Amino acid sequence: MLTKLSLRLRVFLIFAGLAGGVLGLLTVGLWVSGQSLSTREVDTEAILDGLASVALIVGMGAVAIIAGVWFLFDRNVVRPIELLAGGLRTGQIHEVPEAPYLADLGPAAKDAAEARARSTDALSKAMAEHNAVVQREKETLESILADIGAGAVMTNKAGRIVFYNASASRLFPGIGLDRPFERYIAGGALESASARLAAGAASTDLTCLTSGGQRLWGRMRAIDEGTLLMLRDRPAQRPAPYEALEQLRRHAATLVPMLDALGGPIPPALALSIRSEGQGLANSVRELSNKMTGDAPQGRTSLSELAAGLELLPDQPRFAVLADTPGMNGLLRHLDRNLRAAGITPCMTAEAENGEAWLSLVWPGSPIPMDRLEAWLSEPPDPMQPELTGHQILAAHVTGIWSEARNGEARLMLPLPLAAEGEEVAGLTYDFSLSEGSKVSTRLSDLTCVVFDTETTGLDIASDRIVQIAGLRLARGRLTGERFETLVNPGRPIPSGSTKIHGITDEMVADAPDMTTALAAFHHFVEDAVLVAHNAPFDMGMLRRASLETRVHFDNRVVDTILLSALVWGQSAPHSLDMLAMRLGIVIPLEERHTAIGDARATAEAYLRLIAALKAKGLERLEDVLAEARRHRRLIEDVNDPAVTAEMPKDGDPARSCSGKG
Repeated sequence: MLTKLSLRLRVFLIFAGLAGGVLGLLTVGLWVSGQSLSTREVDTEAILDGLASVALIVGMGAVAIIAGVWFLFDRNVVRPIELLAGGLRTGQIHEVPEAPYLADLGPAAKDAAEARARSTDALSKAMAEHNAVVQREKETLESILADIGAGAVMTNKAGRIVFYNASASRLFPGIGLDRPFERYIAGGALESASARLAAGAASTDLTCLTSGGQRLWGRMRAIDEGTLLMLRDRPAQRPAPYEALEQLRRHAATLVPMLDALGGPIPPALALSIRSEGQGLANSVRELSNKMTGDAPQGRTSLSELAAGLELLPDQPRFAVLADTPGMNGLLRHLDRNLRAAGITPCMTAEAENGEAWLSLVWPGSPIPMDRLEAWLSEPPDPMQPELTGHQILAAHVTGIWSEARNGEARLMLPLPLAAEGEEVAGLTYDFSLSEGSKVSTRLSDLTCVVFDTETTGLDIASDRIVQIAGLRLARGRLTGERFETLVNPGRPIPSGSTKIHGITDEMVADAPDMTTALAAFHHFVEDAVLVAHNAPFDMGMLRRASLETRVHFDNRVVDTILLSALVWGQSAPHSLDMLAMRLGIVIPLEERHTAIGDARATAEAYLRLIAALKAKGLERLEDVLAEARRHRRLIEDVNDPAVTAEMPKDGDPARSCSGKG
C-alpha cells in the first residue's frame, strides 16, 4: 500500500509515526508517574502542575527535534535521491548540491550514468555499419518511390494512411499519417474497389472524386492486408482543337510526299514554292502542337520506358518526357504491330529540340496512307480496355501522330513535351509500423501526437491573443517530419515587451491569417491526435479562449511535459523547459528559443526521452500517466478534466511560478 506513495511522503509518515510514538510513550510515562505519586498522598494539584510542565517541555522538545531531523533528512537525503533516481532513468546525471550528504551514492549514481552512456556509445558504434546499410536501402527505396509521378497512398487493413508521397500531398491537401483515407475521397469509389479486391482481384482500376471535387483515376492493389493506391489527375479533354489539328496534320503529311511524285509540267520554281509552303504548313502544325501540349498534366517517363518492346536504334539522346507511360507505350507498340503486319519493319528514333521531344517510327520506303493510320488510331491498343482508342490516348496527351517522308525515309512522327531537367525529387512521408494492425494502443510510445507551442501578445489568457502557433507530429515514438507553423494576426498591436521575448512584430503578422483561419487549419492538422505541450494549461487556455471567437473547439486528450517531469524527478525539482532540457541533455539553439517551432521541437525531444523513464517506473500507458498526474494538481492544472475551462493559471500561480510560459 505504502509503495504507491512518493518517497517524500513515506519518509514524512515515518517521522510523523516516530513523533506520535514519542508522545505516546511520554503520555504513558506521565500517567504511570502520576499513579505512583498519588499513592504517596502527594497533593494532586501539585502533581498535575508538575506533570503538565514536564509534558509540555519534553513533548514540545521531542516534536521540535523530530521535525528538525525530518526537515534535514528530507532536504539532504530524500530530495537528492529523487533527483538522482530521475537522472538514472534518463541517463543524465547533473550536479546535485545536496549529493555529498549521501556519501558515495551521488558519485556512484554519476558513475552508473556515465557507464550507461559509454555502453550506449559502444552499442551505437557497433550498429553503425548495419545502420549505414539500412540507410542506403532506405534512400534507394525513397528515390524509387519519390520519382513516381502519380500520387501514391498506402493504407493498413483499417483503411488508415501509413505512407504517402509528395504527389499525394498535392492531390489531397491536409493528408496525414494515421488518418482514414476515406475522408479524402467522395462517394463509394473506395468501397467498390475494395469489394473487387475482396472478390479475388489482385488489383483494380478506379475513378474517383476527391472531397474537394477533383476527378482522379488510377489503380488499387492489395498489399500486406492493406492497399496501395496510385492516383493521377485525369488529363483535361480538349475536343474542339483536336479535330482541327487532325485536319491540318493530314494535309501537311500528304502534301510533301505528293509533290515528290510530280513531273515536269510544273515549273521547278513553282514546285519549290509549293514544297516550301507545304513544309511551312507542317512546321506551323508542330508549333500549334507545342502550344497545346503545354498544359497537359502527365507523368515523367524516360525514352527507354516508352520504347519498351520496340526496336530502339542505338546512341539515342538521354531525356525524359511528360507522358503516361502505359498508355503511350501501348499505343506505340500497337502501331509497331500493325506496321509489321503490313510487311514494314520500323525502328524507333528520337530527337529533342526547343523543349519538345520528337519520337519517330522510321522505315525505308513510302509513307503509309493517312486513312490506314486513321483506322489504326481508331482501334484500342489494349483489348482489355476497348473504350480507350489511340485517338483518345493522343487527345489525353494533347498531341497527335502523322506520317511524313524525310531524307528518303518514311516515318510516323509523335511530339511530346520534354520534362524539365533537375526537377525536384518529391519527398516521402511514411510510417510502415502503422501497418502492423488497427488495434488502438494507448502506450505512450504508440500514440499519434502533435507537440505544439504558442507565442502570444502576453500571459493573460483572458485578454491576450495568439501571434504564432506551431506543431510537430509524432507517430510510434518518432518524429514523422510533418509540421505545422504559422504566424497569426491577433487583430491588435503586439506589446513591445512581448516582441522582445519572441521577436514577432506587427509588420510580421500584418498579412498573416486571422485567428479563425489559423486555428481552423491547426485543428485540421491535430485532428485525432493527442496534444502535447509544456505548461499545457496556458497553451490550451489560449486555444479554448479563442474558441469563443473562432468556433473551433479542441477536445483532444492532452499530455503536459511539466507533469511528466514531476513524475520522474518529483514536484520539488524545477520544471521549466530550460531546466528540463538541461537535465535531458537537449540543446535548444538560442535563435529558436521562444519561437513556437523551436520550443515545440525541444518539447517533442523531451517527451520522447521521458517516455523511457516513465516506462521504467511502470507508467507505460496514457491512462496510467494521467491518473498518476492528477496527484500533482498542486503543481499544475489537469487540462483533461472537463471542469477545466479557459480560467487557467495567472501570474503567481504554482504552474506559472515553477515553469513560466516555457
